[in-house]
Amino acid sequence: MPGSGGRSLAWSAVPGRLLVLAVVVAVAAGAAVERNTDDAVLSSAEPGGLSRAPARMGSPPIADAPVAEPSTAEPAPAPVTPPEPDAPRVPDVELAVAPVAADDPAGLAEQIVVAERAIRADDATPESLARFGHLQQVAYRALVVHPEWDAEVAAALPDDLRPVMAANVLAGRELRRPLRTPQTKLPAWRIVQPAPAEELRAYYEEGEATYGVPWEYLAAVNLTETRMGRIRGLSTAGARGPMQFIPSTWARYGQGDIDDPHDAILAAARYLAANGGGSGNMANALYRYNPVSWYVKAVTAYAELLQADPRAYRGYYHWQVYYVTRDGDVHLPEGYGK
Repeated sequence: MPGSGGRSLAWSAVPGRLLVLAVVVAVAAGAAVERNTDDAVLSSAEPGGLSRAPARMGSPPIADAPVAEPSTAEPAPAPVTPPEPDAPRVPDVELAVAPVAADDPAGLAEQIVVAERAIRADDATPESLARFGHLQQVAYRALVVHPEWDAEVAAALPDDLRPVMAANVLAGRELRRPLRTPQTKLPAWRIVQPAPAEELRAYYEEGEATYGVPWEYLAAVNLTETRMGRIRGLSTAGARGPMQFIPSTWARYGQGDIDDPHDAILAAARYLAANGGGSGNMANALYRYNPVSWYVKAVTAYAELLQADPRAYRGYYHWQVYYVTRDGDVHLPEGYGK
């Protein structure tokens, strides 16, 4: 994968497909992105993202490789081995400007420090948060697939950022667990601009005030499921909307429009509260939301980071949609699929 030239930050305009070292999630969502039922949910390909990646929105079908037809001609004097069929290729995606993860532990450590400090800066601007939130994401995605770099990266970080790194990497690796078969087609999604960060934060807090589910968990679910609502599309189970509800669950817990962020976040709070989240049993509530241990661990890791420092939300809000393919991870920018 292209690096950042060691310790320096790299930002480049890429005319075609951007293949970045990977984590989900989300998503995430993700990567990546499945959704709940009243009893259990079938899990699918990538979490979010990172994940949703990500994404647990469900895998597109894998195109079958062409198969040679049996010959009807007279056999040749010596057997001839047919050529191997060409593997399906992932189509190009036109990209704007995106950060590139460093290709060594020292470079990743520097990127993490720069991104985390910029996200928490008192004078952060919307532009800097978008830039450094994305840099933070790609740095952690790169580290997720290089566990052999963990100790060296951690040693190069300040003490206060080591637990932040550990939690983000743990979440990313958990979300990547179901990714066994990288895809050969890009998903039939639309990637849209999410509702403003302050607006979403108000919805999470309304969910907490009304149903007792901590706002940080609602934000972590939204991040993991659809990258804060960036992903529009159906999962393999037919789930939809920014919090990924299947129709039967929405009929019981939803009110209003399944695609509306306010209505979907309140429905998620209602659902989680009904399954223990309102009385503090978030592990059970998350397991009911998506009954796999990796999902519970990943969402919990993100939520606990938000609880330890709410400023982390400013970075997570800007995490983008990445899709794991046979050719590497593809960044699906806002506007993809329109």
